[in-house]
Amino acid sequence: MTRHFDDLQLGSLELFCLAADTGSFTAAANEAGVTPAAVSRSVARLEERLGVRLFVRTTRHMRLSEAGLAYYQQCRQALGQLVEAERQVAGGQLEPSGRLRISAPTPYAHHRLLPLLPRFRELYPQVQIDVHVSNRNVDFADEPFDLAIRGREPADSRLVARRLEDAELVVVATPGYLARAGVPQVPEDLLRHECIQFELPSSGRRPPWSFRQDGRQLELETHGSFTCQGDFLATATLVRHGAGLMQAYRFTVQDALERGELVEVLRDFGGTSRPFMLIYPQARHMPLRVRVLIDFLFSGASLGQARTVAGLPTRP
Repeated sequence: MTRHFDDLQLGSLELFCLAADTGSFTAAANEAGVTPAAVSRSVARLEERLGVRLFVRTTRHMRLSEAGLAYYQQCRQALGQLVEAERQVAGGQLEPSGRLRISAPTPYAHHRLLPLLPRFRELYPQVQIDVHVSNRNVDFADEPFDLAIRGREPADSRLVARRLEDAELVVVATPGYLARAGVPQVPEDLLRHECIQFELPSSGRRPPWSFRQDGRQLELETHGSFTCQGDFLATATLVRHGAGLMQAYRFTVQDALERGELVEVLRDFGGTSRPFMLIYPQARHMPLRVRVLIDFLFSGASLGQARTVAGLPTRP
């Protein structure tokens, strides 16, 4: 059989993928235990062999070229398959390792995901985790993410979506605001109140508030003087300081409800929820570090820990 790669070329592929993963020759060198010049030479060898530029570099930034991105995706998958083959042949003795990138919206990141990650690192100390905390939808085709958590299923059929939980919605305000403005008795009363708004980054739309009335779901357009963009948790800060009413995920305000800083209203019209989905590209050979995090997030122990941190019952 004709050899297509020698040991030097395989090493160059690994350093190229590491540079793409970290976005820097220096960071890749630090992680690989070599010099930045060695990483640069490896990439240069690949560019000369392929006849294309793999990176677009400026004085301040470095990103994959269009050809580089296509090459990276194939190389990363191929290297992952090699690691997986070794793991299977070795009887599963290889430890999950490498850098893992996950994107999560602000409420779920702060109240669910981040509290779990130290325990995950205790179990898998060779895995490094980059957490992208934002309500912006990420593009797996153009951005190097392994996993994302979002509030709806993706339209792209090439992505897998698994439901992490249905998060209960509640309407809350401070006792001071309610004493000043009155307590709403039915959802329509909200039309006479200050209702704090959140604008979705993906569409610029302000989602309606959701209620259950007479056995059916009611969507109500509310209005108010405050609109938050980008960070959903900003609405929780406003409501805690008496700016008005807010429909929030229960897990983001549970502590304030228990301390009496906030009061839940319209209980008789509650019971609605919104899902949180774990999303990732379909892959025949998934890196072990990604698979163990997926298993960890869906394990009963981790779900129970997340709910305990949020002050919720430990049932999944």
